[in-house]
Amino acid sequence: MGTELSPVKSAERTVHILETLAASPTKLTLSQIQERMGYPRSSLHALIRTLRELKWVESDESGSAFGVGPHALLSGTAYLDRDPALPYAHAALEDLRAEIGYTVHYARRDDGSVLYLASRDARESKHVVSRVGRKLPAHLTALGQALLAQLTTDEIDKILPPELERFTEHTIASRAALHDELDVVRNRGWAIEREQGTPGVACIAATVDYRIPATDAISCSMPAALATDAEVARVSAAVSQATSTLAALLRRHGIR
Repeated sequence: MGTELSPVKSAERTVHILETLAASPTKLTLSQIQERMGYPRSSLHALIRTLRELKWVESDESGSAFGVGPHALLSGTAYLDRDPALPYAHAALEDLRAEIGYTVHYARRDDGSVLYLASRDARESKHVVSRVGRKLPAHLTALGQALLAQLTTDEIDKILPPELERFTEHTIASRAALHDELDVVRNRGWAIEREQGTPGVACIAATVDYRIPATDAISCSMPAALATDAEVARVSAAVSQATSTLAALLRRHGIR
């Protein structure tokens, strides 16, 4: 039985190595990877050497710190290229940005996180790092809260971690408080978060209901100082209309 499980364990560890490296903003040493993952140093070294040879992992000039390699990008790009909803989502984001003037995002829920699949920055934005391909905890984003609100309390509790990560002093880190907020989202039809994920930024999001429960959502990011009641009402109406129009278009084209 041990022999049968060994390839499965190796595959699982390989995926976890890639996820750990992808989640880190900087390259990690073998010791740092071991500390985060808890795997034996010898097996980590062998797996990383193999991944490096296959170009899924690359090292720095010293060969002592590692990050994801070019073949990881090829795999991620293939996912985006083959998603039938994304061409329509790109057009929807372009139209929405033109209407409201702020940065807009399209994301998909991945268990208790949201994965950013497309973004369009506000034209005057100085933001230079794309969020596409990045993953954030669902509980602290408007995108995630809109998508979590589609689930039952039991379903939410199963996919969220035992402790909710806090990014800022405004992050909802209490499970009870999060469930209360999700009730508000369900009744209102859209989500808003103010500085829960990023200081100085407010986001409004609504789900794209071409699947049940919805897996995708669109959000708008704006400076928190500009998120007055009137501006929130204007932007939420625009985001809700954009998601409703996109969902109808996707259903009409048979995309599920």
